[in-house]
Parts: sequence; structure tokens; C-alpha cells
Amino acid sequence: EGELFPLTEEIWLDWLKDEIHLTEEEPNREKVYELFERAVKDYICPDIWLEYAQYSIGGMGSPGGIDKVRAIFERAVMNVGLHMTKGQTLWEAYREFENAILSTLVAEPPKLAEYQAYIDYELKEGDPARIQIIFERALAENCLVPDMWAKYTTYLDRQLKIKDLVLSTHDRAVRNCPWTMGLWKSYLLALERHGSDHQTVSDIFEKALNAGFIQATDYVEIWQAYLDYLRRRVDFKSSKELEELRGAFSRSLDYMKQDVEERFGESGDPSCIIMQIWARIEALHCKNMQKARELWDSIMTKGNAKYANMWLEYYNLERSYGDALHCRKALHRAVQCTSDYPEHVCEVLLTFERVEGSLEDWDAAVQKTETRLNRVNEQRAKVAEKEASQVRQEEERAEQRRRAKADKKAQKKTQKGILTGEKRRAEQDDYHDEWNEDSEQAPKRHRGNGDPTIEEYMETETGLFGKSAPPATAAAHRQKDDKPELRNDNSSVFISNLSYTLEEPEAKLRTLFETCGPIKQIRPVFSNKGSFKGYGYVQFESTVSVSEALKLDRREVAGRPMFVSPCVDKNKNPDFKVFKYNTSMEKHKIFISGLPFSCTKEQLEEICKNHGTIREVRLVTYRSGKPKGLAYVEFADETQASQAVLKMDGMDVEGNKISVAISNPPRRNMMENPGSSRPMMDMMPRQVHGARGRGRTQLALLPRSLNRQSGTANKVENGTAAQPTPATAGSAANAAGDTKPLSNSDFARMLLNK
Repeated sequence: EGELFPLTEEIWLDWLKDEIHLTEEEPNREKVYELFERAVKDYICPDIWLEYAQYSIGGMGSPGGIDKVRAIFERAVMNVGLHMTKGQTLWEAYREFENAILSTLVAEPPKLAEYQAYIDYELKEGDPARIQIIFERALAENCLVPDMWAKYTTYLDRQLKIKDLVLSTHDRAVRNCPWTMGLWKSYLLALERHGSDHQTVSDIFEKALNAGFIQATDYVEIWQAYLDYLRRRVDFKSSKELEELRGAFSRSLDYMKQDVEERFGESGDPSCIIMQIWARIEALHCKNMQKARELWDSIMTKGNAKYANMWLEYYNLERSYGDALHCRKALHRAVQCTSDYPEHVCEVLLTFERVEGSLEDWDAAVQKTETRLNRVNEQRAKVAEKEASQVRQEEERAEQRRRAKADKKAQKKTQKGILTGEKRRAEQDDYHDEWNEDSEQAPKRHRGNGDPTIEEYMETETGLFGKSAPPATAAAHRQKDDKPELRNDNSSVFISNLSYTLEEPEAKLRTLFETCGPIKQIRPVFSNKGSFKGYGYVQFESTVSVSEALKLDRREVAGRPMFVSPCVDKNKNPDFKVFKYNTSMEKHKIFISGLPFSCTKEQLEEICKNHGTIREVRLVTYRSGKPKGLAYVEFADETQASQAVLKMDGMDVEGNKISVAISNPPRRNMMENPGSSRPMMDMMPRQVHGARGRGRTQLALLPRSLNRQSGTANKVENGTAAQPTPATAGSAANAAGDTKPLSNSDFARMLLNK
């Protein structure tokens, strides 16, 4: 079909629509394209060209698709675009296609990058009218961009130079961006360039001073621009403008000292550039070297006498407009005062004497330079010796720390067998035994046959803040390390449990504690390899700041609770302990266990608030910040706490069945002798009696002959019971009784009786 005889437009359209319907898959589009190419060859057919172009739009997303669609539209308008009745439809479709492409290319306001590229293009073309309109369009959407205003005003100043346009644009610029000193400076220059009257320039300068620049150097630059303007309008043969210039210089110095220094804490002109310019004007134009020398004396008294370049600047001024006597005096003073480059100043003095001095002047210069250089070399040798001594001291401290660490490891090995059947805690969990919820510790989860009471004992017996007391040798080395810092424990706090990977710990601690009061020093502790060990000291200027710092205890830092505690010397106070929470029964507080680890403080408060007024909710966590599934909730009174126990015990929370009881923290029995073993009576597991404690009708189901009461009253505690087993009770009673030691004959009789 179509090969032997030409087809009409209607037949081709029906055929094409059928093929399009049958070949909707992307790989078959080329077959339809070939059919369209055959169809447009028979007759002039606008409808087929329109269908061809619309079908090609469907493949616009493929590589090169837009170019292909545009090429088909171009061929179509070339072939049938002049068709009187149907050509318009093809043009409209072509226009809609291009508008759709254009809409995807339109940038969102403020279009700064696009405007910058557009402006650069127009500047290369050089058409003033187009450049002006594109700048105005850009500034309408980016009116707070100082660089755009500066670029526009620079173009007007250098190219158009039309007074009304230039000055009005400068005025708009400083009104939109008054904080930008460069715009005010350009405005002053433009006013002078176009011959504005002196009063107008002065008014604009006063507005600039009140604009509120963001740094002190901006005020120096704007004053320099105004003083340059005043200097250019002075006729040095008359006195009126000259006195006005001198008054402006004097006012600028007062303004820098009074206004700028009070606002920024610095003058912004440490090198005294304004005074240097004033001195040079006095010397060059006014021939007033006396005034110039007075100004340079003032410059040197402002901390510039130690710099060689300042003395050489003064020397060059004397060389140009003064006399040899003052040149020699300036160089002699420079040799005496310069501390940064004394060799260079000495060389300049000797060169000057070679050219203009007498033998006596030469001898005096040589003697003075040699004396000065000898003194400088001595000072440098002392500094080098001090630095070398500091390096040696640091090496010695590092060696002491290494030895202390080795002694500490040896001490730990010797003490390894003191307590058996327990798993030692990791050494990095340092310095806070109270974090495992201090005196309100919940029942521990155990592995294997480990004894929970022994683990609790280890936690309370490991010294201050949860770390074993260091050996005597290590403590001695640590004392030696602390001597250079002269730490005052009364005004210091001890920081621990920080992450070992904490970046810039000193800066982080300073940010946290600077609100507590003036800080004297911050001393994070590092290992020999330079890695942070997770603890350190913060010393304040006053002891009053310590109480404020202690309030930051348990503040979360990098995902871990930070421990803040008083700084106490363990050698002087080996039994010092810090307990944050109550150790007795609290009937207005409940203890919750079995919580899911994902439970948050807010979720728990939402659960408990239906049973009474909540004062505090505290989740129990490990030192790493991970939850233990335990919590304490404090109510307003005992009645509310009791109701909460009755209603919440056994409740299901996120699939976990929780246990609720009145708060009765477990005891922490501290033994007098750390090296002795713990009494078996205290190391036995404590019996759990439930949420209401032990009932009156609860039977022990134990023969009376074996049920021996201990000497002290037993008290039910959270997750534990102090009731000892009969075997251990009997052993404890035998151990506590005063029995007579057995002799060898006693043991012999015992064996014979068997």
C-alpha cells in the first residue's frame, strides 16, 4: 500500500493513527517516524505535518529529543507554513512548544547568578542603554546586594559620567546598603568629581559616620577619603582651608579614640595611618617639621616603637624634609627600641654614618649597634634555652605518665585476685559510680551465674566517681604533673564521662562552663598518643562559680551524660563519696522496671500523669547514655504514689510488661578494708516480694530449726531483699560469735570420734 499509488491525506491519517495505537512502546517509535516520512511526500498535507510534530513531542525526553522536535517543526513550517487556512494551526503548535521549553528555563528570584552573566554579556557589547536597563532590572530584585550597586556605580562613574544619573544612583545605593563603607566612599568621590559644593560633601560624610559600619577599619577608610577631599581643596597659601584641614585631622583622631574604640574595643588604625599622612602633609606642604615630629612622637608612644618599619618611615621623612641631626637621633632611637628587626636598623645607621658622619659619629654608631646586638643575642639565647627546657619538661612528664601507667597496670594485676566471681568493669567507664543510678540502683540483668550483689559491691568500692584508686606511684606522678598548673581544688570541678572522640574538648568545655563564671584554666587530659581520655578539670577564678558548675551535672554532651563533681584529692580524702539521690525509702516515689529501651521521658510522663501530679521523671541509663529500662517517678504525695503502684503494676508498655513498686533503693555496704572479702550475708541475692512488699500471710515454708533470724531487721528494697538464706545466716552467726580457737589435740579427737 502506498508503494504503487499515492494515498490521500485522510487515508494516511487513519493509517498513522492505527500504527501509533499499535506501537506505543518506545523502541517502536522509529517505525512510526518512517511511516510519517512516507506520508508527507505524496501531497501537501498540513494535518499530517501537525500530527507528525505532535507525535514527536512524545519522544522529547529521549537524548536529542528536543532538537528532533524542533527540526520537524522547522520542516513543517517550511513546507506548509504559508497554507492560508491550516498553516496558522502549525505555527501555534510550534509557539506553544517553544513556550513550554522556555518556562523550564526561567530562573527563580532573585536570579542573581543569571543577572550577573547577563550583565557581563551586555558590558562586552557596550550598549549604554541596554547596560543601564539590565542593571536596573537586577537591582530591583537584588536591592540589598552591595556588590551589584558597586558594579553599577563604577560603570556610571567611568563610562556614562552623567551627573544627575551618577549622583542619584549613588544616593540610592547608600540608602539600600548603608552599612557598606565602599558605597559611601564612592559617593564622596563622585560628589567631588562632579563639583558639588563643600556643604553637600560634608553632609554626606556626616551621614556616613552615622550609618553604622560593621568594623572599625571602615571608619578609618571613610575618614581617609574625607581628609583626602579636604587636602585637595586646600590652597596652602591661604590659612582658611588649611586650618579646616588641621581641624578635621584632629577631630578624626578624637573620633577614633572616643567613638570607635568604645564601640569596637580597638581604634581600627594600629599603625596610625591618619597621623602619618598628617605629618607628611605638615612636612611637605606646610614646611612645619616641628609639628611633624610631634605627630611621630605620638605615633611611637602608641605601641609602634618596637617596629623597625615605623622607625624607617620616620627616618625617611626626616631624610626628605628634615636635617642630618634629627636623622641621626631617629636612627639611634630606632636601634635602642626596635625588637623585630634590630639588625636591619643597625645596618641603616651604619650606612648613614658612612655617608654623612664623622669618625666620632662612626665610633659611636659602631659601639651602640654592637651593644644592642649583643643584648639581642643574649635575649634570643635565653628564649631558646627556655623553649628547650619546656620541651625537656614535657618529655619528662610524658615519661612519668608512661611509668605511672605501667605501675598502675602492675598494681591492678596484683589486686586481681582480691574479689573473685565478678567481672571487672571496663576501665573507660571512669569516675562516677553514682551514674548507675547512684543509691537508687535498680535490679541488674545478669549473665550466667554472676552474683548481682558482688557487681554492685564493685561499683561502690571502686573509689571516687567509680574508678579504682590509683597506686601510690601513679598518684605521686600525677601530683608532679599537676604542680605546673597550680590547681586550686576549692575553685575547680572535675569533668568526666565525656566521649573519647569529642573534638576540641577544651573549646567545648569553655562554651559549656563560661556561663558559670570567669574561667582561669581548662585542662582536658590526653594520653601519650594525644587522644582525649574523656575527663579533665575546669578551674574558675572564684569559688562561687563551682556551685553553678555543679548544676550542669548529667548535661548531655555528644550523646553522653557529662559528670560534674567537686575536685577532691583522693590521697587526702580517700573515703570521699558523692551521692546525688536519697538512699532510704521514699513513699511518694515509685520505681518502674521492665520498660522498653525506646521509652522516652515524655512518653513515661504521659503514662503516669493520669495517676497524680508528677514532680519529676528520671530514666536510669548507663554511662554511655543508653537506657536500662528502669525509671523513678516522683509524685506529689504518698497517696498518689500508692495508687500509681496499684494501677500500673503489670501494665503493658509497647509489648513490655512493667513492674512498679514504692521506691526503696538498694543499699551500698561499704567495707572498711578494701582488700578484705565481702561478708557472705551481704552478698546473697535479695528476695523479691512484689509491688506491695511482703504480705502478713506470706509463709516462709521453712522448718523452724533452720529458720534462724539475723541480728538486724530486714528491710524490703527495690528488686532485692535483705533476708539471708539459712545457710549463710548460720555461717554468719558462727563467724560473728566469739569461739575459742581449736588446738591440735582438739582436731585429733574430732578425727578419732569419726
